[in-house]
Amino acid sequence: MAEYYVGLMSGTSVDAIDAVLVDLAENAPKILQTYSYPFPRDVHKEIISLCEITDNEIVRTGMLDMQLGHLFANATRTLLANADVDPSTVIAIGSHGQTIRHQPEGDHPFSLQIGNPAIIALQTGINTVADFRNADIAAGGQGAPLVPAFHDQAFGSSGVNRVILNIGGIANITALPADTHQVTGFDTGPGNTLMDAWMQEYFNASYDDGGRLAHQGTINKALLNSLLQDPYFAQTPPKSTGREYFNLSWLSDYLEQLDATFEPQNILSTLTELSALTIANAINQHAPATTEVLVCGGGTKNQYLLSRLSDLLGTCNVDTTQKYGLDPDWVEAVAFAWLAKQAVEGKPGNIPSVTGAKYPVVLGGIYKALKT
Repeated sequence: MAEYYVGLMSGTSVDAIDAVLVDLAENAPKILQTYSYPFPRDVHKEIISLCEITDNEIVRTGMLDMQLGHLFANATRTLLANADVDPSTVIAIGSHGQTIRHQPEGDHPFSLQIGNPAIIALQTGINTVADFRNADIAAGGQGAPLVPAFHDQAFGSSGVNRVILNIGGIANITALPADTHQVTGFDTGPGNTLMDAWMQEYFNASYDDGGRLAHQGTINKALLNSLLQDPYFAQTPPKSTGREYFNLSWLSDYLEQLDATFEPQNILSTLTELSALTIANAINQHAPATTEVLVCGGGTKNQYLLSRLSDLLGTCNVDTTQKYGLDPDWVEAVAFAWLAKQAVEGKPGNIPSVTGAKYPVVLGGIYKALKT
């Protein structure tokens, strides 16, 4: 029998709520319906603002948490209406929420996602699993990345040394060795976030379509070498990061150190190369036996970035997850539907060798849809 779950994902690119209806009755997930709900301009602006230290954060965060709860619920209702599926047939929603601060280091590490799950549950009539990261952090992990467990289930192979690469705002890899169950993974650094922010600041566009502008520019080697010296890239995994670290303020600090004037298009080329090079370096250093890289996330639309990755990885084959039947645009949303299933069934969702947690734990709290 079918097992319907909904996955809701809004990542570090902060472009839209990705909603997916998926049948998880078999090992291979079956996507039944997808829906992308773009953020209203004012909501997008407020999310970006709260990702950095601002005034009156507590009140603004609380209000945005409630507002996003309504938006996530609306996205779910539209998704199910488009699929002509009754909400009563859906076992659970897995809602990642919107990360506004990820601080996995220090004496009191934390990761904060908003998008009130009680509102989602009550407005959709579907039990909702949310707050996926805190259980891993309580167990001594970084609370990220959380998708490698799903990557292992969906793409693991006994015959291939494979890496799953998600390029969202931040890029992360999952290494799936052919000869062992020791799955590893971590955030490599910026994926699209710096490129997108630069496009918005200097080209009045949300992103570099196909990487065409970056392809036509010139990489500034002095700037690239300076950026590569950032301590995050040399940090030993487990490690994770977010746009509160990699943002235009971070870039400005390096530009000021060089005390030079750069053409905006050449900066874009350099940022694209930074993403490609730090991803390739991470794979070559931590998964050197890799023969196949499967890419998912918004970065798959940047053909120039993918071509640079292919060049930097040499003989390693670079493809997308579509090769194995899973649309690269929806892998993360499907992953959180799968994590919801794990929670409902009382099964662990983290991988300690990825996050650094002391032991496997069930991820997420379940918010009941029952109205009394």
